[in-house]
Amino acid sequence: MAFSSCWRWWGLPALLGVAAVLPLPARAQALYAPTWSSLDQRPVPAWFTEAKFGIFIHWGVYSVPAYRPVSPRPYETYAEWYGADVYGNPALRQSFHNKNYGPSFTYRDFGPLFRAELFDPARWADLFARAGARYVVLTAKHHDGYCLWPTTAPYKQDWNSAAVGPHRDLVGELAQAVRARHLKMGLYYSLLEWESTPTSRRPSGYYLPPADVARHQIPESQYVAQNSLYQLKELVTRYQPALLFADGEWDYPATYWRSPEFLAWLYNYAPNKDEVVVNDRWGQGTRGQHGGYYTSEYASDDAHVGPAHAWEESRGMGESYGFNRAENINDYRTSAQLVQQLIAIVSRGGNLLLNIGPAADGTIPVLMQERLLDIGQWLAVNGEAIYGTHAWAPPGAPLPGPQPPALYYTAKGRDVYVLAPRWPPAAFVVAGVPARRHPTVTLLGSPVPVKCRRRRGQFLIQPPALTPAQVPSPFAYVFKVHNALP
Repeated sequence: MAFSSCWRWWGLPALLGVAAVLPLPARAQALYAPTWSSLDQRPVPAWFTEAKFGIFIHWGVYSVPAYRPVSPRPYETYAEWYGADVYGNPALRQSFHNKNYGPSFTYRDFGPLFRAELFDPARWADLFARAGARYVVLTAKHHDGYCLWPTTAPYKQDWNSAAVGPHRDLVGELAQAVRARHLKMGLYYSLLEWESTPTSRRPSGYYLPPADVARHQIPESQYVAQNSLYQLKELVTRYQPALLFADGEWDYPATYWRSPEFLAWLYNYAPNKDEVVVNDRWGQGTRGQHGGYYTSEYASDDAHVGPAHAWEESRGMGESYGFNRAENINDYRTSAQLVQQLIAIVSRGGNLLLNIGPAADGTIPVLMQERLLDIGQWLAVNGEAIYGTHAWAPPGAPLPGPQPPALYYTAKGRDVYVLAPRWPPAAFVVAGVPARRHPTVTLLGSPVPVKCRRRRGQFLIQPPALTPAQVPSPFAYVFKVHNALP
């Protein structure tokens, strides 16, 4: 069945019209075909690679229990997985869920308790702007299938934020507020749902107890056409997100999810087709291979990403994306550590998508707010070394690896930025500045002169002596080498 006709098959004549009436430009453009060889030719829109810093938001029904035992093992502290790995785990269901909520209390019973009564989208957007973020990505639907917008999908009429819980369009409200602050708005969408998608990862064949699956499962023959693809197109046509972060793809190939067909429609006919950015999680084996920008999660793919292809690292301030009440202060990164992670990622050509996990009432934990504002204060002084830059390294020197170096570099135009997580104790060399160049050096945020010179063919920078009152910003320091490159 051709993709252009499948929207009719879904019973979506109104949505079909959006694609059908969009004309091609006067100078006809070649359309992308629903094949990876064609789709992978599409460049990642420039706004994304220039933005460098975004805010991820994991918020939903899982924010009510807001719990998962803290673990030293990667990914095992994710509180947004409460449905599958606390309620859906027999041992934890007995020791935590049943003890605190009762054995007859199901995961869906958390829905009415997700009230978002203190959610103020304008206040959220103001915080993100003050943090220096350039884009925001909200979990429109996580693996539990709960939708943060009033979806018209036939199987989700009783499991969305307009019908259960807040009785509000959370996606729409936040999108409007974020755009009012001139930030890009993106949406996360999980292809799988624990209630419906079979898996080989659990003995029962599903992520949730069989009784929940029997009660809420979407027929497999209807799931992709009438749910996941239906909702993806609904989100695009209704909210026009600048970014789509797909996830939950791992159990089935892209052909099962019909991802190439959807992406061909997106690239050819979406209302904001020239703006929209997508990631690489569109089917088993697509990460780091197909789609748009590549993704790394808590440095899971650190060795496979770099400046050759647009990429993004996502992580929480602690070890969870969703708010986890079991985490304490020692589980959170300090502001200095988060700024230095941003520097390290950007110096390798990537973006940082830093997550916050709001509470079920719609408040953002104060510690998370503080971390964001600290990053924003640093970026207010040093942002030109981050935004719109590209990775740079002295000739013959590798880009930063897993072990943090003493200095990081970025570049923009003819200028090189030297980013120092700690104040350099002595003069240091910046290799790769051609002898015919005669650059000057400034310390971002400071009027104090910075001396530089050549010695034996090497270009040296002498850090100035500063009083405490003259330190431009905490966490890291940036020396700008003006006119360093041809």
